[in-house]
Amino acid sequence: GGFWSDMNRLQAEMNRLFDRFGFEDGRRPIAPSYPALNMWRDADNLYIEAELPGIEMKDLDIQVSGGNQLSLKGKREAPAEEKGTWHRQERGYGTFTRAMTLPEEVDVDQVKAEFKDGVLCVTLPKSEKAKPRRIEVKAS
Repeated sequence: GGFWSDMNRLQAEMNRLFDRFGFEDGRRPIAPSYPALNMWRDADNLYIEAELPGIEMKDLDIQVSGGNQLSLKGKREAPAEEKGTWHRQERGYGTFTRAMTLPEEVDVDQVKAEFKDGVLCVTLPKSEKAKPRRIEVKAS
């Protein structure tokens, strides 16, 4: 056998596995955890940043429901068929949905979204009841 034949066998096995899970006609649909997200917070807001290269604003739908449920939906068009032979096609295309529960409730009416250079930035102000309050202590 030897090392290289074992590596080739492993590579062939991995290719078979990937062909079975999610690849169609040698092309890759958009993965379930697409888009990649960053989420952080400060005292007043939650912030979400998502990388969405090749997607147009008109093809994006952002919804917040129930105070803490965020849903991002969109689509990236399939590339036009070029004359010639594909050697590799790793970029996904088609529709995607990414839904998540936010770590705290937000003020749905004040959510803002900006889309620039393929990066979506969503600012979600915390609801008043989610913000920490200073409690006055009275001397007795």
